[in-house]
Amino acid sequence: MRRDAANGAREAASRRIGAKMSEIILGGQDGLVNVAGVILGLAAATTDTRVIIAGGLAATFAESISMGAVAYTSALADHDFYRAQRERERADIHASPEQERAEVEQIFQEWGFEGQLLRDSVEHITHHEDHWLDIMMAHELRLQPIAQDGLLADALLVGLSAVAGSLVPLLPFFFLPRITAMWAGLLFSAVVLFAVGAFKARITVGHPARSGAQMMVIGVVSALAGYAIGALFGG
Repeated sequence: MRRDAANGAREAASRRIGAKMSEIILGGQDGLVNVAGVILGLAAATTDTRVIIAGGLAATFAESISMGAVAYTSALADHDFYRAQRERERADIHASPEQERAEVEQIFQEWGFEGQLLRDSVEHITHHEDHWLDIMMAHELRLQPIAQDGLLADALLVGLSAVAGSLVPLLPFFFLPRITAMWAGLLFSAVVLFAVGAFKARITVGHPARSGAQMMVIGVVSALAGYAIGALFGG
């Protein structure tokens, strides 16, 4: 029993860490790619480093606040949608119990249940409304519950990750001449994106080198698009 509890605790901790890493990668990647495009566009359009840094910082904090706010409001909306759908499913169970019971039976049949095992399983589930609802939400509507606790902390994590990612292409402009800083920022961004993509593949699924290369190419192409737009307006 103790070993099972310990294994369950480790699995839960691993899932939490995976979720946090996903939020960090999401915020950092978006912040880096978006701000890199803005900075390269400014660097192509003006020779004034102060303007480039000011524009980069403005984009950094606007991006991070927007990312955090979107993460919070979208998770809250998902939570509210799940609750609304669960209450609608509860009303369906009360209004048409036989039809909803038949849907549970069909789900179990698809899992290979049959005979007495099928009848006993359906009987047990449909005598416990919360379990019944869990089955219908997960396997009929394909919805998973969204925990409301920690949404603000998760949104803050996304926002801070966006700030950290945004600083990668921006920092060289504090220390290097404009042209050198522009290409150094692009190089640093490419390296970071490759590393993040490879790491993401290692903690999920996929080939690290392929995932890293894909993320790097997408980021570099996006940044160069910003450079191209800036060059159109450059002197």
